Amino acid sequence: MWYTHTRESLNLMLIGVVSDTHNNLKNIDRIISLFNTKRVCTVIHTGDITNANSLDKFSLLDSKLYGVYGNNDRNELGLTEIAKKNNFRIQDPPYKIKLDNKTIAIFHEPENIEEFLLKNEVDIVLHGHTHRYREERIDKTLVFNPGESAGIFEGNNAIGIIDLNDLSVERIFF
Repeated sequence: MWYTHTRESLNLMLIGVVSDTHNNLKNIDRIISLFNTKRVCTVIHTGDITNANSLDKFSLLDSKLYGVYGNNDRNELGLTEIAKKNNFRIQDPPYKIKLDNKTIAIFHEPENIEEFLLKNEVDIVLHGHTHRYREERIDKTLVFNPGESAGIFEGNNAIGIIDLNDLSVERIFF
């Protein structure tokens, strides 16, 4: 399931970021392929998966999956069971994780981020919900949303790759 590449062949400094897949199975297949091609060590989903079958597709990733439930996930049956079955680490936001000595806070809705940052020191804050690209610094913290990933217009959807070495961001359109 995970790690069809050897751990040595994954780029342990790259994390993938995706948001708001909204049960678009065709786009999810493309997203998985892009992340596997880039050999990211971890993928973070910032919510609105919206269907257990969609979440199950992410078992084809060659990397770990972390994430949060979005507003369209909270009443969706089967998501928790699929996450558990695939050893995905998904919970209600905010969810703080540590990867390669970087602290990452994962949100779905962005409304509470600034208040959160007043009380918490983190390197990266990821969010979704708006379907809009966001890349900014609030003091020393990178705040990032890759934008739309469930749209029907080819070439307008995007995922993000963050290099944990320097917190640089690459957006990949598909």
